Amino acid sequence: MKAFAYEGAHALDAFAITLRDLPEPAIGPKDLLVSVKAFAFNPVDYKIRQSRSAGENGPVILGWDAAGVVEKIGPEVEGFKPGDEVYYAGELGRAGSYAEKQAVDYRLVAPKPKSIGFADAAALPLTALTAYEALLERGISYGKDSHALIIGGAGGVGSIAIQLLKALTPATVIATATRPETVEWARRMGADHVIGRSLREELERIGAPEVDAIFATTHTLDYLPIIPELLRPFGHLMVIDDPETLNIRHFKSKAQSVHWEFMFSKSLHGYRPESQGAMLRHVAELVDAGKVQTTLSQTLAASSDNIRAAHAALEAGAAIGKIAIEWR
Repeated sequence: MKAFAYEGAHALDAFAITLRDLPEPAIGPKDLLVSVKAFAFNPVDYKIRQSRSAGENGPVILGWDAAGVVEKIGPEVEGFKPGDEVYYAGELGRAGSYAEKQAVDYRLVAPKPKSIGFADAAALPLTALTAYEALLERGISYGKDSHALIIGGAGGVGSIAIQLLKALTPATVIATATRPETVEWARRMGADHVIGRSLREELERIGAPEVDAIFATTHTLDYLPIIPELLRPFGHLMVIDDPETLNIRHFKSKAQSVHWEFMFSKSLHGYRPESQGAMLRHVAELVDAGKVQTTLSQTLAASSDNIRAAHAALEAGAAIGKIAIEWR
């Protein structure tokens, strides 16, 4: 099979991901072998590229978003058959989706939304799971008068977080964005209000000085000093980026909760992996019902140059929505 792979961990200016001929992956009892039709990019891609080198299993194949067609199934697989169109986010420690074929645990997989193509579908899994787990698995109650703030509303996770909150809760959704194009994108995703970086003043302006939940998808440390003030008592902060330290002692006075979200936790620790397949089934239903749209903003042809360009956009924080590659 063809796959984009590399040997040694490296920085962007020494980009070394190239197209290679590699053996088809073997599948385990619970695996699907998927013919990948499209894959999408996430910040985890460049973070792993910077830190992971090839091991005894061969070169590193990145990629944690994919859509494709099932080719083979393991003997313990339930609910899938060859020919099924699927989408998924895969596992952190296995060969990824920058390849024509990928082996993946069937419990993490769901039927692809019928109403959209492979690239549109590939843009959804990792970010949808991240937002779903962060916002809807934490026991947060969203009443008709509740407000949720998404920091980073035009990014991949922010884009789907806005939509899931609008589709599944009565909350007023507020998103941050600063450039004209990101403001427009966040509005297109369904945000009720789009505000800039001066959170206290902007929230006062729209009549929501305290919010029930804050989802910090980026720059958590920049906003951390003010977040306890902006959250209501017993409010919730969800964090997905990688702050070096996270001093939360100021959250005590208002008994606020801080939640880490890491989409790979379930597969890494064998904790309810089937719940991710179920979430993706729900997301697919929402897409096919017209309640959630793809967050894809750009589709590229399969080439090393285009993969480098996508990594560069993500490292610079310049990506709006999601970028995908289609095998053609």
